[in-house]
Amino acid sequence: MAFDENNQEHVMLPPPSLKAQKGRGAVSNMQGRYELNAREAYDDGWEREEEEARPWKTQVTDEICKSILSRNASPDLPFSVSLNPYRGCEHGCIYCFARPTHSYLGLSPGMEFESKIFAKVNAPEMLRRELAKPSYEPQSIALGVNTDAYQPCEREYKLTRRILEVLQECQHPVGLITKSALIERDIDILAPMAAKQQAAVAITLTTLDPAIARTLEPRAAAPARRLRTIRTLTDAGIPVAVSIAPIIPFITEPDIERIMEAVKEAGAVSAHYTVLRLPWEVAPLFKEWLQAHFPERAQRVMNRVREMRGGKDYDSNFDTRMKGEGVWAELIRQRVKIATERLGLTGQGSRFHRMDASQFTRPLVVPPLGARARAAADAGQLDLF
Repeated sequence: MAFDENNQEHVMLPPPSLKAQKGRGAVSNMQGRYELNAREAYDDGWEREEEEARPWKTQVTDEICKSILSRNASPDLPFSVSLNPYRGCEHGCIYCFARPTHSYLGLSPGMEFESKIFAKVNAPEMLRRELAKPSYEPQSIALGVNTDAYQPCEREYKLTRRILEVLQECQHPVGLITKSALIERDIDILAPMAAKQQAAVAITLTTLDPAIARTLEPRAAAPARRLRTIRTLTDAGIPVAVSIAPIIPFITEPDIERIMEAVKEAGAVSAHYTVLRLPWEVAPLFKEWLQAHFPERAQRVMNRVREMRGGKDYDSNFDTRMKGEGVWAELIRQRVKIATERLGLTGQGSRFHRMDASQFTRPLVVPPLGARARAAADAGQLDLF
């Protein structure tokens, strides 16, 4: 029950049926977990005609970052240093594990994650300053982990290309992971770096079904276009690994072997996978997506997910979070293992620790810290006077 300011009782009703919006992955703009006030729909007695939801327009905001390299000690990740030129991602993949990071900004991990993008406009300069530090020790940088470095706004901002120019100048190894064909634009940088074992690429391919892809990852390149990108990069001498991620039971899981056959034909040298991860707000967002697009199998999908997560929607244990556990997780592991061995997709691909950092040279030119960047760097420090 709910009561208004006159202490009149109202009956609480479930929110209106959620409808998918063309070109967007999230079905709602659910609140982040740090919001202080919760909102819930109820019938206030006023009858209104249902209005068609207005489309969410993408807004890109310039951001002056205080640092640019992120470090992790996760034992299940092949890299320890990463760089993300953007916050949020317009590709709108409903399963994206980075969605909850928008909650830190006071924004929704739902629609706002894929429509309110922040571009770290000083990222190339901050990277140059980082590499110039006497204490810096080079190790492969993963570019585009929490956000796709080649999402649509990269066409205008060109932050990823400028970052690659800095890394090429310093002969610093880099590994990229993307769903976008825009990476072909930077072959002129990546091919010479790859010839020195300083660059590798991983292309994520979740499904071969374009209809599923349009709802699962609505603004990413179509599956057929990604296969063409693998071929283009391979022909340019750039080693390409494929990330079959995530494997979603009864949605993308039936495609495992066909995906691996297709990427092998396109020229990929290796393949790896992860099963669906549903941390924090990703779980309710994904369930909404299931109800909107696959209501007839939604319960089956979640039952299978929980079987691989010890009965829960998600388990963050390092030992199992990428592959799951139990009978069904083992069956997926065996299917991938048999297919990779049969197709010869056991190459090193984009394994970060195998790239060459021995030729690293510090940048000769380091730009001074601009006024806006200085203000950002000083933010949060107390004034002694």
